[in-house]
Amino acid sequence: MKHTRLFGFAVALAVAVGGPLTVAGPAQAATPAVEITKVYYNSPGSDTRSNTSLNAEYVKLTNRRSSTINLKSWTLRDKSKHVYTFSGDVRLAKGASVYIHTGKGKNTSTHRYWGSGNYIWNNTGDTAYLRNSAGTGIDSCSWGSKGSYTYC
Repeated sequence: MKHTRLFGFAVALAVAVGGPLTVAGPAQAATPAVEITKVYYNSPGSDTRSNTSLNAEYVKLTNRRSSTINLKSWTLRDKSKHVYTFSGDVRLAKGASVYIHTGKGKNTSTHRYWGSGNYIWNNTGDTAYLRNSAGTGIDSCSWGSKGSYTYC
């Protein structure tokens, strides 16, 4: 009951001084166009640096917009400034995902390969940063030392 009277008073005051009434809602972060949705930073088994083990380390990106987004020249990087750059046209359809694997492989529309012979993502904690072709930060995901993967 008190809230109704207080709100009524605020409306009356706003009308009396001739100003608009704005009611602030809770702050919400906008969902990025392309979101880092999962990072598998500690590949299963021993860290042998075999291509199979390297490719079990990956970052999953998902398009959250209602239209296709071209990832050409976008970058994915870690805290140590290892950088993967999307070369050529990489069109990510609405709701679709693409996996960026650490090791070597043949790039497809859903699986891309960094081509590294070393692990990129630290098992003891790290951050993945996604930037668009203009260098603007789009999304990031951080984790600590527990587990093998994280959903962002």
